[in-house]
Amino acid sequence: MELSHQQFLSAVSGLKVGIPHASQDIVVMISIALLVVLYSLQRYATSKIGFIVGPCLLIWFCCLGGIGIYNLSRYGPAAFKAFNPLYIIHFFGRNPFKAWLSLGGCLLCATGSEAIFSNLCYFPVRYVQSMFVLLVLPCLVLVYLGQAAFLIANQKSSKRIFFSSIPSEAFWPVFLLANLAALIASRTMTIAVFQCLKQSIALGCFPRLKIVHTSRKFMAKIYIPVVNWFLLASCLGFIVLFRSTNDVGNAYAIAELGVMIMATVYVAIIMLLIWETTIVKVISFVTTFLFLELIFFSSALSSVGDGGWALLIFASGLLMIMFIWNYGSKLKYDSEVKQKLSKDLVRKLGPNLGTMRAPGLGLVYSEIVKGVPAIFGHFLTALPAIHSIIVFVCIRNVPVPVVPQSERFLFQRVCSRGYHMFRCISRYGYKDKKQEHHNTFERLLIEGLEKYIQREAVELSLQSEDDIDSDEEPSTPARIITAPNGSLYSLDVPLLMDFAPSVEPIPETPCCSTPQDPALDYTQNLELELAFIKQAKQTGAVYLIDNPIVKARKDSWFFKKLTINYFYAFLRNNCRRAVVSMSIPHSNLLQVRLTSYV
Repeated sequence: MELSHQQFLSAVSGLKVGIPHASQDIVVMISIALLVVLYSLQRYATSKIGFIVGPCLLIWFCCLGGIGIYNLSRYGPAAFKAFNPLYIIHFFGRNPFKAWLSLGGCLLCATGSEAIFSNLCYFPVRYVQSMFVLLVLPCLVLVYLGQAAFLIANQKSSKRIFFSSIPSEAFWPVFLLANLAALIASRTMTIAVFQCLKQSIALGCFPRLKIVHTSRKFMAKIYIPVVNWFLLASCLGFIVLFRSTNDVGNAYAIAELGVMIMATVYVAIIMLLIWETTIVKVISFVTTFLFLELIFFSSALSSVGDGGWALLIFASGLLMIMFIWNYGSKLKYDSEVKQKLSKDLVRKLGPNLGTMRAPGLGLVYSEIVKGVPAIFGHFLTALPAIHSIIVFVCIRNVPVPVVPQSERFLFQRVCSRGYHMFRCISRYGYKDKKQEHHNTFERLLIEGLEKYIQREAVELSLQSEDDIDSDEEPSTPARIITAPNGSLYSLDVPLLMDFAPSVEPIPETPCCSTPQDPALDYTQNLELELAFIKQAKQTGAVYLIDNPIVKARKDSWFFKKLTINYFYAFLRNNCRRAVVSMSIPHSNLLQVRLTSYV
């Protein structure tokens, strides 16, 4: 964000050199117009526009190098004396306080070029390093040396040195190219912000937002509408508030140094935990780099009153949002894990689960992957009936473009077969269409469930054949349980006894009957279960959605109540839920709201 409006203000401010009578208000208005155009077209900045970025940046850097060579040849090579480190020592000796204050501004000369590589995450590291060493670094050194030579010859010109040092014949082409480079840099930095927020959302450190992938080939090309318009509003606010590049530069220096310090800390952690580097090398690395960065950071902090305060407030607000969301989500997830039902309790209830099994398919949505969610227990205690087939559905996004339909659903049985309870993990790629019609989703889910049952029957029949061929005699104990309604059920028989897929009744098989051929049993049970699923499909599906409310306990401290009951509740009520991606009709939707005290 800081780089966006700084680039635009710096590029458009060159208008004062080409048109001396242009006022600062005109510069601000043009910068605002360019920002509005940029962020309005951000959604359509797909890979097709990417073909323009490379040639434009190549021409821009060659232009910078050419301007530097022109100024050096015109004003003499005296600027090469800047490579002598004795001058900085003499400068600190004559005026140490002024030299210390200038460190923050010196850092800005080396920053900003990283914006070019912010969206090149799909390129090999060697290529990026080679282009920086062979193209970016030489051109930047040449243009700064040329500006130094221009300043030596024109010591009274201290504002807009870059545009003043451009030859008059090439001013307007370079001016247009500078604004185009500012557009490209701002666009790449915005996409980098999108990527950082996407990773934060995946790690549970930021509220879920709508993410639009603009490219099927590259996963890095994304668009987040809410963040895009928020960045536009923030940039416009900063431009209207400061109206000059000096104050914006002060804020950007603090941001850049803060990022460098955090990067040094993270690299030190990686060296310790992942690379397993010796403690001596880690301490040497941290001491060397962190010492220099803290010196520059202290210099940048001296300009907090000149514009850096706005960035600190913005960063503090963003950090507070991330902390509140992570803190509340962790407490919510821990509460759901503690309240989930154990499988032993479900087994004690029996296949009827202590209530009537009404015909139909019940899809219970929950965010937990393991265990029976607490919403199901609340549903059992509140209503006298439950659907004949229960599927616990959990939606997960995977980092691939498209998930094949054959691999969309992962199924697993919950308890024994007679319970007719399954767990389903529905996986979607970032280019999959998630706004499916509910009939389509039900059809695909039931087809996947039938394939899972058929595959399970084949595996069980093969296992039984291996047991028969073995020398040991298979033990087939009769496991009988009594349901709360007094009915007897055998866990060895996978289906409900009273289910009949046809008009002719199916005779009950006593638990103590003579065992038949296992292959025939599995085949018969498979046909019965498939017919049972078909009947449930014809009856229809009902979606049970978990809508929990998290509140702090009454004996909690004040800040916890304020954070959970108000701030986290506001973020959760306004964030995007995972189940929103499914088009569920209201007639088939049943929300169960639980209040958890943490």
